[in-house]
Amino acid sequence: MKTTREQLLATLACGVVLAAAPWLLSDFLLALALSCLMYAALALSWAMFCGPTNYLSLATSAFFGLGAYVTAWSLGTLPYGAAVLAGGLAGSAFAALIGAGVLHLRGAYFAVITFGLGELALHSITYTEKTYFHTAGRIIGDPPENAVIYWTVLALALAAAATAILVRSSRLGTALRGIGSDEERAQTLGVATRRVKVLAFSASAFFPGALGAAMAVRWTYIEPLSVFNPFIGFQTVLIAMLGGAQTLLGPIVSAVFFTLVSEFLRLRFPYVFLILLGLLLIVLILYLPGGLASLLQRRFWRAGAR
Repeated sequence: MKTTREQLLATLACGVVLAAAPWLLSDFLLALALSCLMYAALALSWAMFCGPTNYLSLATSAFFGLGAYVTAWSLGTLPYGAAVLAGGLAGSAFAALIGAGVLHLRGAYFAVITFGLGELALHSITYTEKTYFHTAGRIIGDPPENAVIYWTVLALALAAAATAILVRSSRLGTALRGIGSDEERAQTLGVATRRVKVLAFSASAFFPGALGAAMAVRWTYIEPLSVFNPFIGFQTVLIAMLGGAQTLLGPIVSAVFFTLVSEFLRLRFPYVFLILLGLLLIVLILYLPGGLASLLQRRFWRAGAR
């Protein structure tokens, strides 16, 4: 409990410091900080479920895009904060509905199915927009100020970090680790594995949905292809795996590093950047599933053994 309390206080202290960014940074640097916070929150929420269970979910872009369209549809009716909350709830509800049907799958089957969720959501939204609204996209009018968007995303990132900390130290976190270690044994010991997985999967989906709703106002015009972008999901997985999905600090540090490097490479070498992403994903899955954090842990373990 003491460790958990200290981690929560450290998270709050970081949030207080980061809240001053709109007054200290230029528009470009603030946009960069916003991207870092967004991917840190996405990676933390992904690792919250996938880290302990060893499930590979590629559904982040589906939840993100669904949240973005909640804002596009409701911003003129609901306040910005309410639209963000609604986007998060929509992501959770969608994850619970789908998770109840597919969370009995594992490995490549689960990864393929969750990747297909993004395509399902993309084509469903496209069909709805063209058939019933006779449009291909939505114009976002009267968006909030950049500082408001930044503080909203910062709040979501802090909430994702706090939720990850609390889940790790709770019975839910213990159950998730048991599922990742040996699901059949965990079920034999009394863990309601199906219910635990659906609960954790839907809880982790709240943050991509809310972040999609929060970030939608950054674009004056959104369309399904832009917000249901598979790249968002793949980059989230890479960031979490690179930093170490089993850790709390790893995805945060990796998000900052990866966002800065990717911005540089995407502007100067866009095609090389995509090739490097693919190669990095292959290397991580085959040779470093624990991320860079696992290398540090091995090094400290060897040093302690001496």
